Amino acid sequence: MKKTKLFLLLLIIVLFSGCSLGVQPWERDVLARDAMMFDNEALDIAFDGHIYFSKEATSGGSGIGGGGCGCN
Repeated sequence: MKKTKLFLLLLIIVLFSGCSLGVQPWERDVLARDAMMFDNEALDIAFDGHIYFSKEATSGGSGIGGGGCGCN
């Protein structure tokens, strides 16, 4: 029983020791690359906007201001 508790404790310590506490300043250049952005491809953004317009018959609403239905 004592070995099981010790094993579980060590397992928890090992699992949580891999957690990061934040991004270090020297790691930010890697995370700031264009490939890491959500909207890095302008063509993909335009294509997605066309799909939403075609399927929902709405225009706009992709920004913060509104939902495209006029009910800001």
